[in-house]
Amino acid sequence: MIRLFEIKLPVNHAPDALKKAAARALRISESSIETLTIRRQAVDARKKNAISFVYTLDCKVQGEQNLVCKCATQKIIITPDETYATVTPGTTPLNGNPLIVGSGPAGLFTALLLAQNGYNPVLIERGADVDMRTKSIDSFWKNGILDPESNVQFGEGGAGTFSDGKLTTLINDPRCKKVLEEFVAAGAPEHILFVNKPHIGTDLLRNVVKNIRNRIIALGGKVMFNSKVTDIRTSGSTLRALQINGIDWIDCEVAVFAIGHSARDTASMLHVHSMAMTQKPFAIGVRIEHPQLLIDKAQYGAFAGHPRLGAADYKMAFHDTNHRSAFTFCMCPGGEVIAAASEHGGIVTNGMSYNTRSGRNANAALLVNITPSDFPDSHPLSGFTFQRLWETKAFKLAGSNYYAPVQRLEDFLNNRKSVKFGSVKPTYTPGLTPSDLRECLPPYVIATLQKALPHFNRQISGFAHPDALLTGVETRSSSPLRMTRSESFESSLKGLYVAGEGAGYAGGITSAAADGIRVAEAITQKFRPL
Repeated sequence: MIRLFEIKLPVNHAPDALKKAAARALRISESSIETLTIRRQAVDARKKNAISFVYTLDCKVQGEQNLVCKCATQKIIITPDETYATVTPGTTPLNGNPLIVGSGPAGLFTALLLAQNGYNPVLIERGADVDMRTKSIDSFWKNGILDPESNVQFGEGGAGTFSDGKLTTLINDPRCKKVLEEFVAAGAPEHILFVNKPHIGTDLLRNVVKNIRNRIIALGGKVMFNSKVTDIRTSGSTLRALQINGIDWIDCEVAVFAIGHSARDTASMLHVHSMAMTQKPFAIGVRIEHPQLLIDKAQYGAFAGHPRLGAADYKMAFHDTNHRSAFTFCMCPGGEVIAAASEHGGIVTNGMSYNTRSGRNANAALLVNITPSDFPDSHPLSGFTFQRLWETKAFKLAGSNYYAPVQRLEDFLNNRKSVKFGSVKPTYTPGLTPSDLRECLPPYVIATLQKALPHFNRQISGFAHPDALLTGVETRSSSPLRMTRSESFESSLKGLYVAGEGAGYAGGITSAAADGIRVAEAITQKFRPL
């Protein structure tokens, strides 16, 4: 097949315009194109009065090799083979089923790949299945009753299940296409295979992870919910067994810990067993909330609300002279700010969108970089101490009832406590307390955000709207530690592999899932299928 790049068409183009444009680019008749597939679709919104789609297309055409030579440009190539390449199984006997700890994207895809290759993995999840988990989360959001084992962070699908379901990634890895294909096979919409900024939405993602779980089971795997790994047994520096819920032991030769960045107790347990880990930079800040219509008009002008464009998003960064940076992260168009605590006595915020992204508000994390020099001490787990400090301050500031502290943007810039909301209506539940965010964030975070907001307002008109809301605190942007692993993906404990965000090797659903695939490949290449 032939791949065509940079085929630009207006937003309102007719369905047959793609084939016409491809034929023009190749200088052939439309009838010569046997098949046409969209490989990528992006939005060019640089000219607000002429917004367009930019496509990459794959075409099946007779005599394609000669045609490419005839039309030779960087925009016309033979389509590369992007089929996922399976690895050759090893020959070392595997004593017992491989155990996968954590059912977030990394753990889920580690288990799926091992199941597809005949290793009968056992997926062990501390939280509940997605249906029971949804009930626990609804109770928390409505009544402020937190279940520390079944919440936005813990349970089937991991933290990503209750998010925007964003699948964008900065890594260039062919495994990412495999991840998207598996999501589609599990019920995600097919357009995630080609849109530039794919997302699934929390409502669809809940069924997708359930379908992946059922496929793992159908392939010979096993899934254990409400099963927290509370200890491990080693012989020297070699893993021998995992303890479940402080009672039962499961012998194992191979275990993959894909625990997510909020499993602080599990990381602490592994540290007690001398697993090597180091401090890692991350970021903290707030959730900023605007009317979605304001963002749509700023980004799309007269095309705001166009059904083909949907809700507009944004991504911005500001670099201060003091080596701090502020940036937007995990932007949720038409979404909600959600309570995402996993420990009693702390406030954690995050963002979530449904597939249609039709909510009245837009929100995003507005973060400032944190380095290990900001941590209390040099202990590998000191980043957790740092996070808890600000989560606890936010909890007490807002009333110690899982309400979150919130401040109008105008009040934030003028260093005064908010006493009421303006035109922007908040989405966070169970409730909010107008506050002064200087009481629950480091001074250098406040200062950097106050410098960044006018800068962002120059990029998106209205971003510094006086009534925009800042809800604190967002502390779980990524893990504050990295678990050391070798080229074979094993930790300093033989037989214990680490993967994903909690181990410090990913940042988002797709990159975590791809990391899980890499770990599964390493196990496959070493051991013989069961």
